[in-house]
Amino acid sequence: MHLKLPVILLSVCLLTSLTGCGRKQIQLQELPVLNYTAPQPEEEIIVMKIKDYGEIKIKLFPDLLPEACENFITLAEQGYYDELIFHRVIENFMIQGGDPKGDGTGGTSCWGGQFDGGVSSQLIHVPGALAYANSGSTATDASQFYLVTGEAVSEKLLDDLVENYDMYFTQEARQDYTQYGGAPYLDGNYTVFGQVIDGLDLIYQISAVETNAQDKPKKAVYIESVRVEHYDNSQIRWYPADYGL
Repeated sequence: MHLKLPVILLSVCLLTSLTGCGRKQIQLQELPVLNYTAPQPEEEIIVMKIKDYGEIKIKLFPDLLPEACENFITLAEQGYYDELIFHRVIENFMIQGGDPKGDGTGGTSCWGGQFDGGVSSQLIHVPGALAYANSGSTATDASQFYLVTGEAVSEKLLDDLVENYDMYFTQEARQDYTQYGGAPYLDGNYTVFGQVIDGLDLIYQISAVETNAQDKPKKAVYIESVRVEHYDNSQIRWYPADYGL
């Protein structure tokens, strides 16, 4: 079932660390969407092991967003994310983690404090997108991140975002959103810097866990480890249809 626009935007505003619901005009050029770009052999990827679930493999885009990727890689190599929880989970939206306090109020970048991860118009919020949570702008990126699930997206929703919130979507972005789903209303205000290439089904499983009134899982979901590894040319499964979703 498609949510109406006000309900969707309300869901966005529910995230205390994903604030900044006012839209700014986004002027995108007709550049290709790069979320579904295969990593090269030996390219650095992220392997996130989730306790009781399995491994999620993620491609990063350092050529587009070097500081965003450097921060995540450095924190991973420091073991920063090990044993943290996904503290906020909303079905058909996203799962959020990376806060050592476990309540959405903590976290710091590898440089200390916050930094501006920036935005690339070539990376969008399709299912499996990896992005930094922020408290109003990309200049407040730190360690908290989220992985998108997102439900089906209609042309009407995209048209409403264009008409009422001054957003813009390339034809390729429109095709990806209507075919695969996602959270297009977040584009432009959050730093998308990675894409799941295997383990998307695990994100959907986690997004369906029982939560309390603050969207925190009643049974903690732990990140056992986040490691930087080299891509070994293994099979890529990044579309929801690859898992029958």
